[in-house]
Amino acid sequence: MRDASSGQNLRGKKVRLADTLYELSLPTQKPYKPNLTILDKMPYKFSPSSLSLLKDCPRCFWLHFNKNIKRPEGIFPSLPSGMDRILKAHFDSYRDKNQLPPELKELDENIRLFDNKELLEEWRNNRKGVQWTDKEGNLFKGAVDNILTKGKRLIVLDYKTRGFPLKEDTHEHYQDQLDIYNLLLRKNNYETEDYSYLLFYHPNKVNENGEVIFNKDLIKMKTSIKNAEKIFKEALDTLKKEMPKASEECIYCNWFDEKQKLG
Repeated sequence: MRDASSGQNLRGKKVRLADTLYELSLPTQKPYKPNLTILDKMPYKFSPSSLSLLKDCPRCFWLHFNKNIKRPEGIFPSLPSGMDRILKAHFDSYRDKNQLPPELKELDENIRLFDNKELLEEWRNNRKGVQWTDKEGNLFKGAVDNILTKGKRLIVLDYKTRGFPLKEDTHEHYQDQLDIYNLLLRKNNYETEDYSYLLFYHPNKVNENGEVIFNKDLIKMKTSIKNAEKIFKEALDTLKKEMPKASEECIYCNWFDEKQKLG
């Protein structure tokens, strides 16, 4: 994308968030007005995590995609990635035996683990995932953890690891993610059930042999295709307009605003 005032190409260029926000806030400059003709033709690439930024802060979302200005990244712990790896191997071992693991024994006897190994590996790959491109060329994709089957219908299964027992509303934070996965599968001509499963693991204790024992919580979540479609539409509409206001709870934008007050 090109900057409206200077014409400089900002794609692929690292720009300081504070500097750009400052420039966009200068009263002597004309307000930024995106070239809708260009934006209408510009394809975007979305994932559930990048779309969650829209709900968190519309301004950060707009800057991320239209100015290539991303929030500072902290150190990402390696333990969740390690847990994800061994859980997939654990479930795959039961799939190869045509069985359900103990964590899923309470499910309907007609439910099985998805047995298309090659396709599942593609859907798990963060660089590929389940993909769909709309008529404007915008790419929507999401990498799943696992898939269950019930007859011809697919059911999304997502693993979550956390440090503490579930709160009453913990599962609700993943509603959009599950809705998006289901819409992507349907866009690829797969039938899905109107629900998905979240499987939570959290540490309980260390036994006498030094082994960490985890509690497991399987949560059934009703899914909404309409909600996913609404998220996609809202994301594209936001990017085609002027830069929106920041969320009141956004710590990044609040930091910038406080910095401005200090001069």
